[in-house]
Amino acid sequence: MAVPDYQSFMLPFLKILGDNQVHTLSEIKECLAKEFSLTEEDRKEFLPSGRQRTFDNRIGWARTYLKKALLLESPERARFKITSRGQEILGMNLEKIDVQFLSRYPEFQEFKNGYKTNQIGSGVAESKENDKTPEENLEGVYKELRKELNKEVLEVVKECSPTFFEKLVVDVLVSMGYGGSRADAGQAIGRSGDEGVDGIIKEDKLGLDAIYIQAKRWNGTVGRPEIQKFAGSLIGQGAHKGVFITTSRFTDGALEYVERIDRKIVLIDGEQLVEYMVDYDIGVNEYARYVIKRIDTDYFVED
Repeated sequence: MAVPDYQSFMLPFLKILGDNQVHTLSEIKECLAKEFSLTEEDRKEFLPSGRQRTFDNRIGWARTYLKKALLLESPERARFKITSRGQEILGMNLEKIDVQFLSRYPEFQEFKNGYKTNQIGSGVAESKENDKTPEENLEGVYKELRKELNKEVLEVVKECSPTFFEKLVVDVLVSMGYGGSRADAGQAIGRSGDEGVDGIIKEDKLGLDAIYIQAKRWNGTVGRPEIQKFAGSLIGQGAHKGVFITTSRFTDGALEYVERIDRKIVLIDGEQLVEYMVDYDIGVNEYARYVIKRIDTDYFVED
């Protein structure tokens, strides 16, 4: 049997969670494979890109849509539990759940607004009639996929231990060209505590200047007082450059403050940190690449 489309997985996915227990993603996949009598060969089928299995991809989108409609929640990574709204849906004894049905919920509509007239299913863009070119539609879908990836990565980063977050920060900075070698950067960032500075990293591989780092794995916003303390630490060290990295956000007061002081301080919030992670392949990997080609008119010129 061929792997069903992602919408066909939605109702069975929700029914598995109907016992109000927390289920792992691997458990759910096994149950869905049995539900649709899928063989190992079916489950190993790949998308046209050849980088991801069709079965995994479609279950992933079914899960994402159900979550955006608040029919399920994820108390832990790769673990899922039905919500009260999801239980209400099961009580309706529906024959199926699809995108049209989920569109009744404002939370799902808000999620879909980013797509405009584009929908994503099975990893392929399906566009309705609009004024955009096919290339513009592909670009819109790419941006939405990137936005969802960034959200997912940030959620995982916020769950990391302080020690792992420290390693993550080092990996990002080294990938961006700072810190010299990975070993040098790790040792530098590892020194913390003195006068509020968490670490020092080379500005370039030659070590011509030093950048002072403070990294905070916080949920609350970082305000001006914290940045003032950091600036004071730079003055105490005789330093002129610093980077303050957080998993949360900075207040307007903090952003305005760094614009007015003579020390150069760069503020990197959670969203910007994740942008760098994705750009430099930290914690993510490529699973699909689509090359758009156009005719080479020069080739067809006859002498």
